[in-house]
Amino acid sequence: MNTTPARGPKIVRRIVVTVLILGLAGLGLYWFLSLAPGAYSLAPSGGYGHGHGSVASPSTDIASLIDDPARPADVQLRIEAQLNPSGGFMLNGASPGPEIRAVKGDMVEVDFHNVDIAEGTTLHWHGIDVPAAMDGVAGVTQDAVKPGESFTYRFIVDDPGTYWYHSHQVSHRQVIGGLFGVIIVDPEGGLAEQEVTLPLHTYPGESRTIAGWGTGRGAEQRVQAEPGSVWRVRVINTDNPSAFVWTESARLVAIDGHDLNEPALFRDKKIRLGAGARADLEVTVPESGAARVQAPGVSLILGDGDPAMLPAPAQELDLLSYGAPADVGFDVSQADQHFNYVINRRPGFLNGKPGYWWTVNGRIGHAVPPFMVKEGELIAMEIRNKSADVHPMHLHGHHFLVVSRDGVRSTGTPWWTDSLDILSGETYEVVFPADNPGIWMNHCHNLPHAVDGLMTHLSYEGITTDFMLGRKSGNEPE
Repeated sequence: MNTTPARGPKIVRRIVVTVLILGLAGLGLYWFLSLAPGAYSLAPSGGYGHGHGSVASPSTDIASLIDDPARPADVQLRIEAQLNPSGGFMLNGASPGPEIRAVKGDMVEVDFHNVDIAEGTTLHWHGIDVPAAMDGVAGVTQDAVKPGESFTYRFIVDDPGTYWYHSHQVSHRQVIGGLFGVIIVDPEGGLAEQEVTLPLHTYPGESRTIAGWGTGRGAEQRVQAEPGSVWRVRVINTDNPSAFVWTESARLVAIDGHDLNEPALFRDKKIRLGAGARADLEVTVPESGAARVQAPGVSLILGDGDPAMLPAPAQELDLLSYGAPADVGFDVSQADQHFNYVINRRPGFLNGKPGYWWTVNGRIGHAVPPFMVKEGELIAMEIRNKSADVHPMHLHGHHFLVVSRDGVRSTGTPWWTDSLDILSGETYEVVFPADNPGIWMNHCHNLPHAVDGLMTHLSYEGITTDFMLGRKSGNEPE
């Protein structure tokens, strides 16, 4: 009789143990590779990135990309950032911070001081295509301004429109906490209509507000307006989620600081604003006395009287077909480079932390390579949202032109935007000229999404930065 013990169970056990060891080793390697260095630079090098594969020589330091340093400022002010004793943050003792007004062509100079925000802070000029050194992104264009320190921002404003500014250091916490303000650039000669600004903001623990209206933040505000008067209502979504705005009748005259071509009067439509987006409405006060402009939870009344609350329209105004086409100065079909920006989500590690993270082209966090471009190129990008959420995509330093959505071509006004909502399952094709050298954040402006991985950058060949990111750097832009 053969009394040799059976080898089968032992072999199976060894195989199982081996698989477990290899699996744990692989998981450990995956974890290790997710760790960002203690301090690292976003300066591209040696073929890392989509598109062109090397840094041109000689290189240009991003800190040198500024407007005329000898030119005197046309608009000059000091802004102080500090903690709010009752919670959150303030700029010059309030939130939002001071409204900045300038005229097309002005040199704006802001002397920015951090009083007591321990983690540091910055100011980013959302939607204004500033020179790269002035973009206000901690670890990319500057170091975070620490308590007792200051930084001077100087830039020329060439495009009239509605913009805003906000922190880009720990932005997912500082912006919602109050570190933001409005900047308006007027055309030469001013506007024909009167105007009012509506920054929509939800402070922690509060309902949505029209921020900055006196000491109280009520749900309804009123502006004195004569019957028949025409108003430009500048709506700014400073929140993380999407917002909608509607009124009885209006024209949508601008999106994200760009005027629309031949905007028609519309009714029974609402306008979508992704996080960071702006919409300028032209509203005429009726002879009956007053007009109401609404967003969920808040409203503005222009004139006397008490116009009824309007239910939110079921349909959105579609900018693919609104207004009339116009020449944009280039052939959208003749792009020099084509990029894919695929948004999704998967489990994994983000800087060593396990979780369910947002991905860009299947990668997470600092593992996402930049999009590499050359100055003077025309860039096409297909942005596809394969996730179940909405993502307001924001590209710094540029506006992009919407060419199509889900294969349907734009037939209306040229739709230039810098903060575009991409709904679940949607695919947008956009183009833009690479005409502003720098290293530019390209991220979701639902800021908790950005801090959870939905961010990368657009980098010009030949541009370098000495500023650092990572836990040892003190810089944390999102």
